[in-house]
Amino acid sequence: MSDSDIVKSLASLYREHYSSSEVPDIAALPRAGGDRRYFRIVGDAGICVGTFTPDEEEGRSFVALSSAFGKAGASVPEVFATSPDCRQYLQEDLGDSPLFSMLSSPEAPSLVRETLKRLVALQTIPRSEWADCCSMKPFSSRQVFWDLNYFKYGFLKPSSVVFNEERLEDDFERLASDLSEIPQSFFGFMMRDCQSRNVMVTPRGPVFIDFQGGRFGPALYDAISFLWQARAGFTPDFRSEMVRFYALEFCHGDRIKADEMLSYLPVLTLSRILQVLGAYGFRGLVEHRAHFILSIPAALSNLGSLVEEGSLDSYPELRRVAAALSGDARFVRNGPASRDTLKVEVFSFSYKKGYPDDFSGNGGGFMFDCRAIHNPGRYPQYAVLTGRDRPVAEFLERRGEVQGFLSSAWSLTDPAVERYLRRGFSNLQIGFGCTGGRHRSVYCAEATAAHIRELFPEAEVSVIHRETPA
Repeated sequence: MSDSDIVKSLASLYREHYSSSEVPDIAALPRAGGDRRYFRIVGDAGICVGTFTPDEEEGRSFVALSSAFGKAGASVPEVFATSPDCRQYLQEDLGDSPLFSMLSSPEAPSLVRETLKRLVALQTIPRSEWADCCSMKPFSSRQVFWDLNYFKYGFLKPSSVVFNEERLEDDFERLASDLSEIPQSFFGFMMRDCQSRNVMVTPRGPVFIDFQGGRFGPALYDAISFLWQARAGFTPDFRSEMVRFYALEFCHGDRIKADEMLSYLPVLTLSRILQVLGAYGFRGLVEHRAHFILSIPAALSNLGSLVEEGSLDSYPELRRVAAALSGDARFVRNGPASRDTLKVEVFSFSYKKGYPDDFSGNGGGFMFDCRAIHNPGRYPQYAVLTGRDRPVAEFLERRGEVQGFLSSAWSLTDPAVERYLRRGFSNLQIGFGCTGGRHRSVYCAEATAAHIRELFPEAEVSVIHRETPA
């Protein structure tokens, strides 16, 4: 369904619900992680948010759950009107202040505490009042394996980290078994994606959105989703304090029960982080959505912390894979720059293995083909060397081809670097490819990085030789 069709449908729903003849103003709102679209609708009858989802079942679940939770007094938006198939609906406009945007404010600690209290209030509404509204069955090992395979196929395999599939599957089965041991006394409504971006701060306090995928499951999972959100920036001490506050709130102040609930914290945290990485891999590395790409380093940092704490010791192959991923320089480079300036990444690569991945969220940059330059790799004396070795450099420079090639490349990249710096851009990618990614491309990448450092000392330049790591 095109955007224009969605707007027409929502406008019609608005006029029908409010008995209005006016054509309302409709403006698109930023997209969320899924495929839903949101629009702010302003007309003579008032303001609301129009929602479109391509998934009819998801729409029906959200509408039904909103009604059930609203009747029980939970902090959820009111739904005013729906289309017959529930793919379009009008809901309460909660404003433009997600909790995520306020996490650096002085009010953040009290807002987090209040959000966790309201989360418990929602999760502990009697199951009989909302169970029939869920499109998802209760938490099960099958669902655990969906998440684990999401991680394996959405993130791990695209990362090219080598792993033993048999041993990894053994660890997955062990993890699923450990999760199945969580007592149902610690179950409730599990939102599944409870994070600060899905909590709106309103005059009536924090309000939850995006719970249509909820089900009956381990309630602590939601507190982990919220407190371990990749880019929330909570300190370990604050997380520890808040997760204990949550457990005591859920267990009505019973410290023994709260301690038992928190004994499942490591395994649930691991499960959540793997699920999140699967989503970031698919939404970021496959669909190229910048927000998800930028969240990868923080999520891997969380995974690395679990490795250091020993939370993966029972899953040896998964532990080895997690250690490799959390230390992978490709993703670490995605973190904040050491200076508030332009980061220029200069790559060498082999065309046989495809273009370098772009982990900045900007969609890539310049790519130059070095294959027309005479290849020193064809000669035995240079085959075991790379473009960083002096004999290879002398071979290329002696023939005179590489100087003209680089001069032409720099005539394009120099103005771009200058303008990116002037306009405050954060990332620029420059790639040089050849047949094997070891000689011509490596020499050109090294020369280009040195050239940019000399010409633009204010830029932060890094060199990545994909096929010949240091």
